[in-house]
Amino acid sequence: MTTFTASIARKLFPDLLNRVGFGQERILVERRGKPIAAIVSIQDLQRLEALEDMIDSAALRKAKEENTGFTTLEAITQAREE
Repeated sequence: MTTFTASIARKLFPDLLNRVGFGQERILVERRGKPIAAIVSIQDLQRLEALEDMIDSAALRKAKEENTGFTTLEAITQAREE
């Protein structure tokens, strides 16, 4: 993964979009030496969203198994955090 400061990333944004979109590169953006954002391809974003959906589904199944007929949002949230 390539890292750029926020000010450099701002100047190079069109080029970075091409690198990510066509070259499948991942870009990390830092401010004052700390990561603040990432630029990833749409394919990477779709993979992340699919993974989140799988985690949410597993948390929902676990919450349903641990409750008798009624599942609250709090139970689902707690199961996801475990």
